[in-house]
Amino acid sequence: MIIGVLTVELFLGEANSLKDKRRILKSMLDRVKARFNVSVAEVGEQNVWRRSTIGISFVSCEPTRVHQVFAAIIRFINAQGTMRIVDYETELL
Repeated sequence: MIIGVLTVELFLGEANSLKDKRRILKSMLDRVKARFNVSVAEVGEQNVWRRSTIGISFVSCEPTRVHQVFAAIIRFINAQGTMRIVDYETELL
């Protein structure tokens, strides 16, 4: 069993308050969960308006499948247009 962890640092340029940030982020996190069947949560920068760090985990029997899902998630987040990926890191356990 392979456990993949994807950590993504985001810049939310459209957020003008913490309330805006949470609304934008919650919408995107719900869509990622539903579309890719992964676990996802905000894991850092909770009290900063325009920045966020999210953690995503996925379990599979094949490491290539984990990388495919994570690549699709990165493409999906980039396509949203409401946020920009600053950095991301993948780890397999």
